Parts: sequence; C-alpha cells; structure tokens
Amino acid sequence: MPDITPADRALRLGVAGPVGTGKSSLIATVCRSLADDLRLGVITNDIYTDEDARFLRSAGVLEPERIRAVETGACPHTAIRDDITANLLAAEDLERDFAPLDVVLIESGGDNLTATFSPALVDAQIFVLDVAGGGDVARKGGPGIGRADLLVVNKTDLAPYVGVDVPQMVADASEARDGRAVLALSRTDAASVAALRTWVLGVLESHRRGTHVPQDPGPMAPHFHADEEHPGGGFVHTHGAASEHEHESSSADEVHVHSPARK
Repeated sequence: MPDITPADRALRLGVAGPVGTGKSSLIATVCRSLADDLRLGVITNDIYTDEDARFLRSAGVLEPERIRAVETGACPHTAIRDDITANLLAAEDLERDFAPLDVVLIESGGDNLTATFSPALVDAQIFVLDVAGGGDVARKGGPGIGRADLLVVNKTDLAPYVGVDVPQMVADASEARDGRAVLALSRTDAASVAALRTWVLGVLESHRRGTHVPQDPGPMAPHFHADEEHPGGGFVHTHGAASEHEHESSSADEVHVHSPARK
C-alpha cells in the first residue's frame, strides 16, 4: 500500500488563545465564509462542558453533526499539546464519518498566552488576541504570539470603546513575530473576513501540494493556574519534552514540571 501523507487528509487547523478572545466567533466566521466552497468540520475543547460546540451548532454555521466536542477534564493545553489522543481520535472520526473533508478546525479551550498545539495534532495554527485584552498584549510575546502560523488581533470594532490603537497593536505584534503574518479582524468588517478566508485557502493549497510544513512553536512557558483545592492559591505549571511529572508543593501552591523521560 502507498504511504498516507498528511496531504492525503483534511487540513487540521488549530485555533488557540486566551479566554474570551473570540476563538469560537472566529471559527464561525471561517465556516460562514467557506462553507459553500469547502467541506468543513469542527472540534471544540472545553474542560467540563460542550458549550463552544453548542454555540457553533446554534449559530447554524455547519450541519450540527459536523461539530464535535472534546471535554478535556484537565488544563485545556494538555489535550492539544501533551496528550493529544482525544483530539486525534475526534479528528479521525470526523474525517471518516464525513469523508472527504477539506478542513477540520480544532479549537483549544480558553487558555493563556503560552498555549500552543502539538504539530502532531494540527498542520497549522492560529493564535487569537483581542483588543479588549489591552493594546500591550501583543508585544508581550510568548510561543503562540511569536510563532503561530497566523496571529489574529480580533474584535477591532471594539477598539474605540477600549482605547486601543489597532495599527500600533498590529505593529507591535508584527515586531514580536519577526514579520510573520498578523491579521486585524472584525467579523463586521468584510475586508478583514475576506483576508482571513484568503489565508485559510492559501494554507489549504500548500497542504494539498505537500509543501506546507507544520511548525512547532516550542514548549510552553511556565504559567499559573488557579486551583480550587488551594483557596487563594494555585499552581505554576510548565511543559517539557515528555510526560514525566515532578512536583513541589505547599499548602498554597504547586510547581508541576514535565521533565524529559529518563532512559
């Protein structure tokens, strides 16, 4: 049998970013602009609910059966970076049930500026910020901001209400990304939606030609999680190359480190 290459299956496009930046809205926008031209599927990630999937189904952007939910039961980034099994299985099931698909969009659960997808899960990734999060966020950098295939500065229509200079935010983002693609987006702005559509089609074409190389934005930086078990505290969590865990804890916090596996 001939080898099956990534180009033989749907483009898997990850969408990550902090809570509330508009990831689900962006996916809805992609679906509305491309559903007449491409065969699409969506996988959402939430910790304990399927709320994002229900939002997209109720929006009518695709047939409800083409929108699947993964409940991670843990830190959202775990299911897109560390143990991607649930998302891989969901993607494979979706592609089998609706073969052939052109694009499967995989939405991360809302996380923080360090969240990145494993290149073993997605072929390309979009990182989403929004103007309501502050104009200085883009220049703070991080793996997703710096090295995702596309950085979206979302909800630009809100900029006048939150005092953000969108051109400056985009300029800061471009500098943080060493000139990699940045898109200022509002779902109410037809030109920016058209630019997003064009970008997705371009990545899909590269994927089909076999010329697109999935990028690894690198390991996630240390980051803090609130923890209901430690009132007033939480834990700092970092990810290394493998899944071995080391812990240092106190009553108020916990350091959780993934160390390279020992031979």
